[in-house]
Amino acid sequence: SHERICQYIAKESGSLVVSVGYRLAPEHKYPAAYEDCLNATQHFLQHLEHYGVDPARVIVCGDSAGGNLAAAVSQTLAGRSDLPKLRAQILIYPGLQALDFNLPSYQQNRGVPLLFREQAVFYALQYIQGDTSNLEEVLEGSHIPPDLRLKYRKWVSPD
Repeated sequence: SHERICQYIAKESGSLVVSVGYRLAPEHKYPAAYEDCLNATQHFLQHLEHYGVDPARVIVCGDSAGGNLAAAVSQTLAGRSDLPKLRAQILIYPGLQALDFNLPSYQQNRGVPLLFREQAVFYALQYIQGDTSNLEEVLEGSHIPPDLRLKYRKWVSPD
């Protein structure tokens, strides 16, 4: 689905672009997609000389769920001393938190196509658990215990 944009990025930037075709939910629940992306990135980093790539110029990128995966892969690899360090991560409208779907950005964009608020929650639940039976609870925010909400309020709040 992203072949044309990857070709465009490669051509315009004079770069090599590797696009990972990871397993999708709901058939493949978390952590399948993450493991696919992590394994592909590790393999690529271990074989950079084969591809003629400068180890200091490797960037990971993703949009939507792919942005989430790029961020997770970046975090996982950050502490690895046996692989070249990633130069950067590019996250395009990434799905990075599932604690509160009532934050201002979700409220302001709740009816904006392409990915309505309810659809974002639906797809997040498909990805995480392959089951959307608690969709309403997640939309209301009652899926997070009060003590956990307090713990993360510094990072996830309307303020």
